[in-house]
Amino acid sequence: MCGIIGVVGETNSTQAVDVLLSGLKALEYRGYDSAGMFVAGPEGGLVKAVGEIVNLEEEVTSKGEAFAGPSGIAHTRWATHGEPTVENAHPHTDMTEQLHIVHNGIIENYQSLKEGLSAQGMQFSTRTDTEVLAKLIGAHYEGDLLKAVRSALTMVRGAYGLAAMHAAHPDEIVVARLGSPIVIGVAEDAHYVASDSSALLPYTKRMVYLDDGDVAHLTATSYHVATLEGTARELAPETIEGDTEAVQKGGFEHFMLKEIMEGPQVVRDTLRGRLLSDNAKLGGLEPLLPEITSLKRLTIAACGTACLAGHTARYWLEEYAGIPVEVELASEYRYKTNWPEKNHALLAITQSGETADTLAAVREAKELGMLTLGVVNVVGSTIARETDAGVYNHAGPEVAVASTKAFISQLVVLALITMLVGRESKHLSRVQSAELVDALTALPKAIETVLKTAEQVKAVAEKYAQYEHMMFIGRHSHAPIAAEGALKLKEISYIHAEAYAAGELKHGPIALLDENFPVLALAPHDSVYEKTVSNIEEVKARKAPLIVVVNKGDTEAARLADDVIEVPKVHPLLQPIISVIPLHLFAYYVGTKKGFNVDRPRNLAKSVTVE
Repeated sequence: MCGIIGVVGETNSTQAVDVLLSGLKALEYRGYDSAGMFVAGPEGGLVKAVGEIVNLEEEVTSKGEAFAGPSGIAHTRWATHGEPTVENAHPHTDMTEQLHIVHNGIIENYQSLKEGLSAQGMQFSTRTDTEVLAKLIGAHYEGDLLKAVRSALTMVRGAYGLAAMHAAHPDEIVVARLGSPIVIGVAEDAHYVASDSSALLPYTKRMVYLDDGDVAHLTATSYHVATLEGTARELAPETIEGDTEAVQKGGFEHFMLKEIMEGPQVVRDTLRGRLLSDNAKLGGLEPLLPEITSLKRLTIAACGTACLAGHTARYWLEEYAGIPVEVELASEYRYKTNWPEKNHALLAITQSGETADTLAAVREAKELGMLTLGVVNVVGSTIARETDAGVYNHAGPEVAVASTKAFISQLVVLALITMLVGRESKHLSRVQSAELVDALTALPKAIETVLKTAEQVKAVAEKYAQYEHMMFIGRHSHAPIAAEGALKLKEISYIHAEAYAAGELKHGPIALLDENFPVLALAPHDSVYEKTVSNIEEVKARKAPLIVVVNKGDTEAARLADDVIEVPKVHPLLQPIISVIPLHLFAYYVGTKKGFNVDRPRNLAKSVTVE
């Protein structure tokens, strides 16, 4: 998501500016919307810029050679609170502007902390959680930076990876980790810190990886690690191998596989601070809940994978929230006749928040006087700004063109919206929503279970990579998941893939099937399981090679298949999220078997900002 880089070096031996700029460039792959740095010492200072690293570099250059020092911290920001502006960029400072911090993660209780600090007379210039954290540490500072950080963090609820410096201590950095990675680089005349070891490889290959709950104190010649409570920990450096890109990929061959494997953490990040004991907490929507629950119709507009997330959520919103839903391709929405209608809203789903067709649909809806809502990953993006309200994914940036983890996070957000509206409209009882909260809490573990089958999925995928065509089928909320599987396969492997609701087979598509046209069927043990099994039998009768994705322990659908992929059985609303994981893996392994660049498929772009 965001990127941290820092260095504390010996005077006249280290130029922090060069290290910080180099490190920020190495972290660019993580995605960002602004950047900044603090260089300690009489010739240093604070510099920030919106946009690309080159903009920050120009700001630094404009200060001349006098802007220098041996120690400093820097950050690339991916907005989670507050839009991408110079004011919101890191580092943030305390009231004295002597303390500087950079921070990755989300502080869940930042609003209550902010209220408490405001009552003490502190003023805030941004809406960011990081400014609150900086001022909280500053409030505890009495000459000892390490002690101040420890004291402040005992009051914090959420996730953080942070680095702090104080102008009174230019030769030390304090870092801490809880739920967001921090690594220390060990060298002869300096110590480094980063959120990703790839940023440190030009300077050292000796790394110390902090664990959750660790706090560390760094000088040019030493580092000391302890728990938040102060218990010392002995962490020896590890020597890592590999080039920068290999480390950025976390040891995975491709970003796509890395992002699939990040699914459990993405779900945790998306859920963080949003679950009560029997409901969802979505501050962006709550002021409009009466209006949302009185809707007579909801139109979901999106493109590509995001549209398939909308099709999946349609089943949820109609069944669990009682709202009639239609799903439109955003590229078609404004070219059809849309009538002004009371109690009608449009929900836009987009990873980038800049998708041209989806933005056009939002503007069309606003002209019709409709309430507009958004499910967006990029904070401060155009659609996030132009919709009346919405929810952020918090999935972090995706490097691979084909969306995987962003799709998962979209589904999780849509499940949260379904629960919130369902409880408000009384379509979900307290008991039902409490069960869904428990299921969402357990979802990351269920995804981890699926990911453990990656080698099995790989073997199946390599077996089917020889075919030129493939069909995906599913029913109910798994019909759009089948479409997602087909979309990923054609994007990544260039195999002609089609998807149909399983009940549509006999209405035409079954004519395609023979021994050279394999089928992948989604057959979870849900309300339409028996119907799906009947469709699978139709496929089997045409001698089409058959893969089935079933719940663990299934025998009826599995006995018909040539290859079986098992997934855990979870809450019916969440089962599509589990079922799509092996489809993403399947597409990935087919693409790699065929030797294609799965991170950068031909003719495709990550964000389509033109019509």
